[in-house]
Amino acid sequence: MYDVHYWPTPNGKKVTILLEELGVPYTIVPVRIGVGDQFTDEFLKISPNNRMPALVDHAPKGGGAPISVFESGAIMMYLAEKEGRFWPQDDVRAKYEVAQWVMWQMANQGPKTGERGHFSRVPPEFGDQSYAQRRFADEGHRLYGVMNNRLYDRRYLAGEDYSIADMISYPWSASWKLQGIDLEEFRYFKRWFEELSERPALQRGMAAETGLPVEDPATLPPEEQERRRKLLYNQRARPAPAA
Repeated sequence: MYDVHYWPTPNGKKVTILLEELGVPYTIVPVRIGVGDQFTDEFLKISPNNRMPALVDHAPKGGGAPISVFESGAIMMYLAEKEGRFWPQDDVRAKYEVAQWVMWQMANQGPKTGERGHFSRVPPEFGDQSYAQRRFADEGHRLYGVMNNRLYDRRYLAGEDYSIADMISYPWSASWKLQGIDLEEFRYFKRWFEELSERPALQRGMAAETGLPVEDPATLPPEEQERRRKLLYNQRARPAPAA
């Protein structure tokens, strides 16, 4: 029914967590982001931002041609709405309690913690990165505080019911140690994180693999390493097709 164009990153795992929680069948279509699969013309037809994950629903509600959805937040909203779970639709207050936290994750937690990771890995030959490292480390710390303050008087991010707001926020939280976070500083977040970590479906979603072997980029020939650097880093706009 569902094809998930996927690689096992936090953004990809958001979607597999939801699919596992829903208990619906799906097929993983590997997108080797280190190789550059996301730039192929075929993939761009379903994900014009050349980023995974992307979803293709071969049996959309109401029938008709398959529906493709890109961006993890939109995918989760689509799945939850179609399957009728984890995102209330009839109560407008409950619906937007969830929606705003999905947007919060997409606009804040994911990008800011991702930038923290990026600037922590920049090699010395690219110059002093201390300002960027400090900025995004502080922003990451602030965002854990946002979650902690939200969770001090409710079980889940959107209230008393587990929802896609929690699922979308978990994968980027799973690397809290690498992000320099002390869980003891955020006890309400810690309680939420530990509870979610015990969910079998979430565990399966986090463990979802592509079936492809793990590649060590350092073992690649120098010309292939250079090709990938040019393809993957410092991207600029793609020219529009000729009329």
